[in-house]
Amino acid sequence: MAETGFKKWIITITVIVASLLELIDTTIVNVSLPQIQGNLGATLEDVAWVVTGYAVANVIVLPMSGWLGSRFGRKQYFITSIIVFTIASFLCGNASGLSELVMFRILQGFAGGGLISTSQAILIETWPREQIGTATALFGLGAVVGPTVGPTIGGYITDHTSWRWIFYVNIPVGAIAAFCAYTFVRNTPKEGQGKPIDWWGIGLLAVAVGSLQTILEKGESEDWFAKTYILVLTVTAILGTLCFIWRELSTDHPIVNFGIMRHRSFSVGMFTSFVLGFGLYGSVFVFPVFCQNLLGFTAQQTGELLFPGGLCTIMMMPFIGKMLNGGVPAQFMATIGMFLFFVFTTMLSNSTLETGQTDVLIPLLIRGVGMALLFVPLTTLAIADLKGPELGQGTGLNNMMRQLGGSFGIAVLTTIIHIRTAKHRSDLLSNVNPYNNAFIQNLNALEQRFIAAGKSSSDALHMAYMAIEGRVTRQSLLLTYDDAYWISGLVMLFSIPLLYLQPFKKAVKLPVDSH
Repeated sequence: MAETGFKKWIITITVIVASLLELIDTTIVNVSLPQIQGNLGATLEDVAWVVTGYAVANVIVLPMSGWLGSRFGRKQYFITSIIVFTIASFLCGNASGLSELVMFRILQGFAGGGLISTSQAILIETWPREQIGTATALFGLGAVVGPTVGPTIGGYITDHTSWRWIFYVNIPVGAIAAFCAYTFVRNTPKEGQGKPIDWWGIGLLAVAVGSLQTILEKGESEDWFAKTYILVLTVTAILGTLCFIWRELSTDHPIVNFGIMRHRSFSVGMFTSFVLGFGLYGSVFVFPVFCQNLLGFTAQQTGELLFPGGLCTIMMMPFIGKMLNGGVPAQFMATIGMFLFFVFTTMLSNSTLETGQTDVLIPLLIRGVGMALLFVPLTTLAIADLKGPELGQGTGLNNMMRQLGGSFGIAVLTTIIHIRTAKHRSDLLSNVNPYNNAFIQNLNALEQRFIAAGKSSSDALHMAYMAIEGRVTRQSLLLTYDDAYWISGLVMLFSIPLLYLQPFKKAVKLPVDSH
């Protein structure tokens, strides 16, 4: 039975805040890694496990969250996840060494994995079924805006206080969310209580998903299969996945109910969620690096540029929900969203070294509208046919696929940047030769400029070559980032046909959990 009035809204705010805690912490640490590295005396490779450990733990729990909510009661599991997440945040901020920090980040990741999908399931059962489009839109605020503003918040806190406060700020927010959840969220039956626990399923899931996520997080920095442990993890990911699927299909009490894959809307929705994650997290990864490393923007300027797009998404969400409630096909809206994302990447793929803040603002606004048109319809299509306990399982798997899509997108784009930078550099250096008149003219002009500044002839020639080297490096990076944007847009554009494999529905009427 749906809630009404004040109680409905306080539950809505509570679950959105809880999911924001998890989603912001996915990216908030990234910009603080250099300070953490210096403060704890760690190498860059070692400190990267602060991000990797959280992501791996997070993605392991996501597909299990439906089962955990069913076994212990969704309300109890939700509150426990908030409390553990809050305690882990304090422990992270209080860590005295890198090993402690990584261990507590893993604990935080396990708790965070229970927040996102449980929040979504609670929200869906709180709203009347004729308003589910609006409920999904409200949940989308956190899911889309969280990863976008995370680096900005992290950068601001790190610049003005200490990296430890990126964890401490979670404590009061988590405490309030836990209190509101305890006071207002309705209890649900513990349907899985008393049934045997599928320990083999839990173990195989942890091995399969954990190995895959670690490969995606660390593969590019470790030169992929050049490292033995990446090769071993690849084998365990493949074998673990096959064994896990076999186990879950053959046991009477599975951790993950693959029976929900019989719903065509959900099966296809798993792929579209993967694509959404690719675009959402991939673009959030590329854009700040592009702006700060190449265009010379500060972290604060980059954050300020991302904010209007996020605000645009927030403003669009309620209208998207109303259109879904009014019977506008989700496929049509998602198609427009994918096309707008392609427009956003195409515009940025034409960037130059003279691109300024006003040049990237319009593409980011277009991205903001596109993400609003993507998240809500895609989520609605995926879970539209799920009922009862299937709802918790479906939201967990759907969120896992979006997370994996994001990790896959970042891994692919990072590898593309690495490969294409070398390719573009090689192409540009082919023009640096004594037979190229344009090169000779530039070299002479630079040399004369340095001589006019008081440098000796030999120093001026050396500095002229260094200046050209700098130009080649920057042009190589520019062409590489343009490639990354172009590829991201094509992935989204070519995924549009997937939308029309899902059945059309005249109006959005999602079933809520039975009580």
